[in-house]
Amino acid sequence: MSRVAVLYGGISAEREVSLASGAQVVTALLAAGYEVVPVVVGDDLAAVLAALDPRPDAVFNALHGRFGEDGAIQGVLDWLAIPYTHSGVRASALAMDKAAAKAVFAAAGLPVARGRMVDIAELEHHDPLPRPYVVKPANEGSSVGVEIMREGDNRRAALAAGWRFGPQAMVEEFIPGRELTVGVMGDHALAVTEIVAGNTFYDYESKYAEGGSYHVVPAAIHPDAAAQALDMALAAHRALGCRGATRADFRYDDTAGEPGRLVLLEVNTQPGLTPTSLLPEQAAHCGVSFPQLCAWMVENAACRA
Repeated sequence: MSRVAVLYGGISAEREVSLASGAQVVTALLAAGYEVVPVVVGDDLAAVLAALDPRPDAVFNALHGRFGEDGAIQGVLDWLAIPYTHSGVRASALAMDKAAAKAVFAAAGLPVARGRMVDIAELEHHDPLPRPYVVKPANEGSSVGVEIMREGDNRRAALAAGWRFGPQAMVEEFIPGRELTVGVMGDHALAVTEIVAGNTFYDYESKYAEGGSYHVVPAAIHPDAAAQALDMALAAHRALGCRGATRADFRYDDTAGEPGRLVLLEVNTQPGLTPTSLLPEQAAHCGVSFPQLCAWMVENAACRA
C-alpha cells in the first residue's frame, strides 16, 4: 500500500487530540516512504468522501471519540471498500460503549469494576453507589467528563445539572491504587506502563498537557501482576474482536500489598498518537520506532465489506 489518506480532526470532544495525533502520523508515514493525503475531518461528510476520491490504497484512521472511534466512520469505509487501520465496526462500537464493553469483559471472565448505568435525574437526587465512586460518560474517551465523588464532596447535584453527555452516565466503584496501561499490537501485548498523574486522577489535562503526567515503563510492580496485565490486555482485545493496535487501561489496587488486584477499565481501539501518548512509548520500548509503528498499522489495514 503506497497511497494513504490520514483522517484526523473529527467532530467529537477529542478533536484537538486527534489533530495532534494526525499531524504526527502524517509526518511518520512520509518518513516511512508513503504518499500521504492529509484529510482534516469536519462535520461535512460529503467533503470527506470527496477527499477520498481517487480512492487511496488505505486509510489511516487517526480520529478519536464519537463518529471516529465508535464504528461510524468504519461503516463508511467498509461501504467504500477501502482498507483502514484499527478495529472494524462491531469492535469499535462495543469498545466505545462502556456498558456493552463491560458486559463483554465480564462474560470473558475478566475483572471489572462494580457499577451500572444511571439516569442523570437519579444522580441529582442521591448517591447511586457508596462513596467514593466514579461518574463517566458512556460513550466518550480521553477521560472527557470523568468525575470522582468522594466523601464530603457536595458537587453531585451541580454535576448532574451540568451533564452534557446524554441522559445516562456510567457509575462505578472507585478502585484505589495505581493507574496501569498495556498496549497491544496484533497478537502481542507490548509492556505495562504505570501512569503517575499530576492531578487527582488521570484526567484529560493529565493526559495531554505538557508535564501533566509521567510514565514508568516497564511499571515497577510485582512480576505476577505484570504478567497478568499483559494476558488480560490481550484477552480483552480478543474478546471485543479488535484488530491492529489497542490499549487496555487498568486500576491496580496494591494498597494491601503486592501482588495486588487488577481491574480492567476499558479498551481504547484508537490509542492516542501524540507526543505524550502511551502506545508509541511502549512500542519504542520494544524496539519499534514511531514510523515503523505507523507503517505496521497501514500494512495491517483491512476492509470488512
